Amino acid sequence: MIKVRYICLTAAAALIVTLSSCSGTPTAENPSAPVASPQATEAVSNNNHSSHGGKEKININTAILSELDKFEAKLGIPALSNKIQASRPYGSSEDLVTKKVITQEQFDQIKDQVSVQEVVLTGEAKDVDYMSKLGLMKGHLLVAQELLDQNQPKQAEPHIGHPVEEIYVDVEDQLNERKVKEFKTTLVSLQDLVKSSPKNSKVKTNFTSSVQAVDSAIAALPADQRSKPGFVLQVINELLDSANSEYGAAIANGKITAPIEYQDSRGFVVYANELYKGISSQVAQADPEAHKAIDTSFAELIKVWPAAIPPAKAVKTTSDVTKLVKTIEENSQKVVDKSNTQAQR
Repeated sequence: MIKVRYICLTAAAALIVTLSSCSGTPTAENPSAPVASPQATEAVSNNNHSSHGGKEKININTAILSELDKFEAKLGIPALSNKIQASRPYGSSEDLVTKKVITQEQFDQIKDQVSVQEVVLTGEAKDVDYMSKLGLMKGHLLVAQELLDQNQPKQAEPHIGHPVEEIYVDVEDQLNERKVKEFKTTLVSLQDLVKSSPKNSKVKTNFTSSVQAVDSAIAALPADQRSKPGFVLQVINELLDSANSEYGAAIANGKITAPIEYQDSRGFVVYANELYKGISSQVAQADPEAHKAIDTSFAELIKVWPAAIPPAKAVKTTSDVTKLVKTIEENSQKVVDKSNTQAQR
């Protein structure tokens, strides 16, 4: 499942992620680290954005719920993401303890990942962040479509709501900067309709309009950038990082106890896989070995979510999923490094 508000970046360039958050009953371990290092400059101020990378710090004042799910999964505290969000703002990381959101002992386990500082993304890192957030919206809508097709509007509704409730606010400034027509109204209209009248024939039309709006926002990025392996791989790994967090928050004792998180992670992985298919031939040409590792890992990863409706028992453990995600990240980095080396010659 999923709920969103995404990103952060280090000096050399690691990107920080965003995302929505769905509540769940996590127990698993934490997700993986980020992938490629987007090239960008960074400016730090006092009101930070959250970080998308596994090792980047997460701004507890601005992070989307899916980002905060990393803490929820690591500490095994149900609905911790919502609790952190409800106790904002924070003057310092330690306020998590003083505001009694978590105990000192729990804070000590995550303090290296917590921040209240803002990182301003520029250059390619900003574009990766922009497309990653929109990719999360796509993932939500993909799984919502599956559930609507299976006549499960109540299960679909949260996934229609997350793009507008958790992610839109984080991408709104960038939409304005890129002169993308607002589509919050479209998303809200669809959500309201699914809530009040899920069998209304307008649901299908409004759903199509919502998906087209997200696609149009993605198309605001130059076409050559959207087809560039180094760029797309960074987006893919941001999506997988979020999927890994959501999956960790969905599983407890080998069972799927939080179906929304499971569905969120399914949508993210499905869309990441779609993106990879679009660049796979280029990656195979640039680095056949890395492509084989990525392609094989994706094939295994997809099996983790056999359907939008969760199976009774988890197909793979959270550790298995983290390992597959890391394999994709590591091999993506090889492709990016090789591309950068060739560009410098």
